Amino acid sequence: MNNKVILVVLDGLNYQVARDCMGYLNGLVEQPHSQSALRTTLYQLQSELPSMSRPLYECILTGIRPIESGIVNNAIVRLSKYDSVFSLASAQGKVTAAAAYHWVSELYNRAPFEPVRDRFTHDTSLNIQHGCFYHWDHYPDEALLLDAEYLRRTFGPDFLLIHPMNMDDLGHKHGLDSHQYRNGARHIDSLLSNYIEAWVADGYQVLITSDHGMNNDRSHGGTLAEERDVPLFVIGERFSHQACQVKQTELCGTVCQLLQLDHHKPFTQELLA
Repeated sequence: MNNKVILVVLDGLNYQVARDCMGYLNGLVEQPHSQSALRTTLYQLQSELPSMSRPLYECILTGIRPIESGIVNNAIVRLSKYDSVFSLASAQGKVTAAAAYHWVSELYNRAPFEPVRDRFTHDTSLNIQHGCFYHWDHYPDEALLLDAEYLRRTFGPDFLLIHPMNMDDLGHKHGLDSHQYRNGARHIDSLLSNYIEAWVADGYQVLITSDHGMNNDRSHGGTLAEERDVPLFVIGERFSHQACQVKQTELCGTVCQLLQLDHHKPFTQELLA
């Protein structure tokens, strides 16, 4: 049974833009489903509140709502106080890796982030054992995916987090209803098309989601649907591909189920085969 997982968090990607602009991923959704290893289903999730990045990284990776975790804004720089996918996996002998924004390193490895020390991390005593962390919002998604593929091919992680930032950066510069933001979604969709088939062939179950959406004020953080509605594409044989309701707080536990970890996190049973 394939029990390795890649979780892709496309920062700042609104659900409707993902539905309208990501032709490759939606093409996988529309393909005949009979025996395809790339069988894909799209779900709509609602982010927790506040709809901000660091609080929702913590939510996605621990299953804890921001109000409960205490990570309630982007300026809180400290380690997580809760078990995460990374800590549970590493404690149970799995290999963990992340190509991600530096706030992920600050939540699960070391805080504050020191670029010389932490940008490239290879330390089996840490929750994220292998990492390529960046601290520029405009760091190219192309480079981030190359970082991720280097980690995958070199270390064969059981759990790999891939976290590109360009969608969020474009949203803050141009807003939700802009050609720049929509074209950003088309661009990352095209980039992902170069990798997903190889990931699945190598035994990975793939989840592609976002932390939060975006609004026309070039921001997020509130309760508007466009700020909270995000996509979840699931690709692989371990998913049921049936209609169901998925909560953002259940992503952590669902990944733990796929990794066959001992855990006490909530998960979406109906999402799994």
